[in-house]
Amino acid sequence: MNGAPVGIFDSGVGGLSVFREVRHALPSESIYYVADSGNAPWGDKTLEFVRERGLKIARFLVGQGVKAIVIGSNTGTAGSAEALRSNLAIPVIGIEPGVKPAVAATKSGVVGALVPAAMGSSDRMASLLDRFGSDVKVITQPVPGLVEHVEAADLDSSELRRMVEGYVRPLIDAGADTIVLGSTHYVFLKAIVAEVAGPNVTLIETGTAVARQLARVLADHALMAPAGSRYEEHFWTSGDPVESQRVMSALLARKVVVEKLPDR
Repeated sequence: MNGAPVGIFDSGVGGLSVFREVRHALPSESIYYVADSGNAPWGDKTLEFVRERGLKIARFLVGQGVKAIVIGSNTGTAGSAEALRSNLAIPVIGIEPGVKPAVAATKSGVVGALVPAAMGSSDRMASLLDRFGSDVKVITQPVPGLVEHVEAADLDSSELRRMVEGYVRPLIDAGADTIVLGSTHYVFLKAIVAEVAGPNVTLIETGTAVARQLARVLADHALMAPAGSRYEEHFWTSGDPVESQRVMSALLARKVVVEKLPDR
């Protein structure tokens, strides 16, 4: 199994921000990526829908021979991680908004969190705030519409800028000096969020931490690929593969080939 690929999936292309971190941290590991772009965003879907999609995609990746699965989505982790761990025989690594590191970083005592609507009201978010946010003020800001811009590889349009301004400015006005990027999609908007927030605001993302956790899990299970192993990657989408190929290539700044996810 050591030479087998790692599987990563997300509601769409946001998990490519995790893909980049895994690729950087573990260059010998092959990666198979699935974007459920035909159903994106997941943030406005029921937890039952996310659970079923997560299971279906994970089983597809297992059928492709992956040795571990990374859920490259906060909403996907909240909705499907438990089901995947109960139903699969391989390790499953999830992701959650970086409330803990944000609380450690803030000096003003006010943390903003840009989150999908479903995440903001979820038990998982409530648990994070209970565990790590009791000593500071955490303002959760649902940000509908941002995922759709990333899914179109729009990272700098005037419309997007207006939306980001409308979501971020109230957090700054409330005293936030640290902002959590609570979706892997939002990592691709880091430059525009930073521009709106200003140089004195720290932005927190968790892709690097996920890559470190994957490395630990692979090592613990003796699943690390040997150094210098031949790297392979495959990409699938439940949406339009031509459009997904354009978007993924733009976000990764290199050409990739995207196949249609089998409908089964």
